[in-house]
Amino acid sequence: MSNNLTQFDYYLGDSGPAALVVREHLSPVEGAGGVLFPATYAEIGYNIDGSDRTKDPNAQNIALIDSVGSQANRIEPLFAEPPLNALVPQIVIKAGEKSINLLNAGHRAGDAIARYSELKDALNAAFKAVLKGNALPLAKIAPTSLVFGVWDSRDTQAKLPRLIASTIRAYNVCKLTRSAVYSAPVDYVKEGVLSEEDAAKAEGQAKNPLSSTGFVNALANSTHGGVIAEGGIHRDATLALSALKLLKADNDENTRKLRRYILGLALVAFTRLPLGYYRQGTILVLATDGKGNSLPRKFDEVAFDGKRTDASAKITAEITLAYAQATAADFGVANGREVAFDDKKAKEAIAEAKKKKQK
Repeated sequence: MSNNLTQFDYYLGDSGPAALVVREHLSPVEGAGGVLFPATYAEIGYNIDGSDRTKDPNAQNIALIDSVGSQANRIEPLFAEPPLNALVPQIVIKAGEKSINLLNAGHRAGDAIARYSELKDALNAAFKAVLKGNALPLAKIAPTSLVFGVWDSRDTQAKLPRLIASTIRAYNVCKLTRSAVYSAPVDYVKEGVLSEEDAAKAEGQAKNPLSSTGFVNALANSTHGGVIAEGGIHRDATLALSALKLLKADNDENTRKLRRYILGLALVAFTRLPLGYYRQGTILVLATDGKGNSLPRKFDEVAFDGKRTDASAKITAEITLAYAQATAADFGVANGREVAFDDKKAKEAIAEAKKKKQK
């Protein structure tokens, strides 16, 4: 085990690399030229920076397919499944009839589901310890919050940066639109269910009650129809070793154990970047050359002087899992537990927030 514990200490030293970086070439499952659907955001729709290639075929643009936050929320739940579940405490929060693993909470240890549970006091103390430069208590409760970042924005303001940032972007995209129509199977005016006046008012009005209940024809014109990525699709990911080296515990020995443990979790997450289903109409796989071979993944160590060294051979899923298991055993993973959500404290917090808004 000692060899496993020390094999990546180079990454934690002052002379070690600043970061690990990965670039993967992706493709829609339909193949090159296939349509894929980027994430859609309120008010702006697709997040596309640059010019419209439907108007100028030589224009350059970039479409965001999956954000840093979305990628983190896809990777982190992997730690709830074997064999990775043994690497972190499995904290389940019971809220009414629903049970939520903390690994599935969008804001991690800073999420309201955790802050207003039986974990409240322990998390508050852990975040206060972070402000004093000691991340050990938080790592004992929610270690993946140290990997994917956390901000206790509604209380102590303690913040830890993401160690892993992964983003998927498509380059030089042509934006498509689509239209649809729903035709009611029965003429409800003739059947006496609707008046002609009500039917005429509701025609094509999506928010009309008659449309929402499906009693009149509905039209959808020029809605989001996906994009075609003429310049390819990349996943770019970074593991910020320089940020990891800033983590501290209450003494030197615990700091060493903490950094090794978090590095183990980060390396496991980094070698299990998600592929496959992203959303309706978007299934991404590794891109291939004309002979059906996957395009090579670029995996580098990046030194502070900018020198890049291929790391693909020494950092594999198998190697990083063995390392993570060794460092977790040395660190001491807390037992999992189920805790209750405190709806009384949650209601009190909501009432207090309303009072502050009224002032």
